[in-house]
Amino acid sequence: MELKWLEDFLCLSQHLNFSRAANERHVTQSALSRRIRQLEAWVGVPLIDRSTYPIRLTLAGQSFLLRAHDAVGLLTHARDELSARYTPMMEVLSFATLNTLSLTFFPALMARIESNGDNFRTRFSDPHPSFLGNVSTLLNGNCDFLLTYAHPLVSQMEDLRNFPYLSLGHEKVIPVSAADAAGEPLHRLGNHTLPTEYLRYRDTTFFAQVLDPLVERRGLNLNMVYENGMAVGLKAMAVSGQGVAWIPQSLMPDEWKRGILVRAGVQDYDLDVEIRVYRSQRFRTDYAERFWRRASALAAKDINWWQN
Repeated sequence: MELKWLEDFLCLSQHLNFSRAANERHVTQSALSRRIRQLEAWVGVPLIDRSTYPIRLTLAGQSFLLRAHDAVGLLTHARDELSARYTPMMEVLSFATLNTLSLTFFPALMARIESNGDNFRTRFSDPHPSFLGNVSTLLNGNCDFLLTYAHPLVSQMEDLRNFPYLSLGHEKVIPVSAADAAGEPLHRLGNHTLPTEYLRYRDTTFFAQVLDPLVERRGLNLNMVYENGMAVGLKAMAVSGQGVAWIPQSLMPDEWKRGILVRAGVQDYDLDVEIRVYRSQRFRTDYAERFWRRASALAAKDINWWQN
């Protein structure tokens, strides 16, 4: 049994409407319904009468309501009490983030924020192979912040609509190929006769959701020869001459400068993505609030600090 199931049940008992309760809990209606059924399976009896409109609590649900309220209150109080007592000695900011940003943007962000004398202890949440997994880490309250790319074509951005965020910069994502002896791309986009060897992001990743529509819209003739969830893996294959990959520019400064990787298509094929940091709706610690103030000041003072 999970605490969030009880919190879902309390919220639903107030609204008696799955749609409104899901919106307040910042989850999809199907996810809320699934969690309520998991709670009912754990309790062993139906708690919600779904045969009426609006829905209502069953007799068992009414009986369980007070106990659920007491349990949530008791556990929340215990958590807050322990957090207030012990957290100041061991505060660590927890970030969910995409792999590329953890390698490129995050170190630069922390160096910039700490340049004024602040020092923050940080850690990354457990990595997820999918973009949705990283988003869910924030939605479920398992991290303080989500550092992510943002683009309107990515559907999961809608799940974050009620969470505060800061815009911290932009990233250019460029289709690249290894160069031949003359400095020309070994693999070039726009060849409508022969397919171009394509190094593709996995379906569940952020970039796949942005690139697949672009590829279709441009009518690119591609032959997928390799697939990976991480840009660093695709970059390695591109360097070895295996095909074209869209790589964030910040991930290939040396390869780009030395001409090891070169543009494989016109600039119209480039992507521009925003870099955002989202926070939990309620600061879990004063430590997290202090970091947010520093990041907010950076975003307001110098929107062009991150330059590739």
